Amino acid sequence: MEIEEKQPRSISEIVSIVEALIFVADEPITVKLLAEVLEEDKETVEAAIAELSGEYDRREGGLQLREIAGGWQISTRTEFHDEVRKFLKTRPNAKLSLAALETLAVIAYKQPATIPEILAIRGVQSASAIKTLLDKKLIVAKGRKETVGRPMQYGTSKDFLIQFGLRDLSELPSIEDFEDLVQ
Repeated sequence: MEIEEKQPRSISEIVSIVEALIFVADEPITVKLLAEVLEEDKETVEAAIAELSGEYDRREGGLQLREIAGGWQISTRTEFHDEVRKFLKTRPNAKLSLAALETLAVIAYKQPATIPEILAIRGVQSASAIKTLLDKKLIVAKGRKETVGRPMQYGTSKDFLIQFGLRDLSELPSIEDFEDLVQ
């Protein structure tokens, strides 16, 4: 019985397969997972992603390849988000109340944050906003704080990064940017 030897793929074939896998993935797909599926080394997959990203950039079309939440995803170009939102008849904050957005902002910038810490910043109770954010999987429990009463601490989730199109929390706008808007 002969063992069939696997023929090496060309880089263009790997780029095409990577594109197909990123397209069908329902969340950002990691280089590690792509390498496992393709049975290729990580360096080859990273080179394919770089080539694919370059193809999208050179074409200057409506789509781009973005690194989001530790993985890769095909998304609409950020400069077209207003038109896409208009077409979809949604607003960026249409599904969250102002209280939930404020609470989410406090958690995103302060994390891990407890309900008493959020109350101290917002000046109002946030229990229902916390429940909404947990239900929408935008935040997760991060354990209990070692203090009196051992309150639960909350932080943002991978879904938060995906929803807001962030690679990681370092891409959040700085607090100073917001202060400039208020003045």
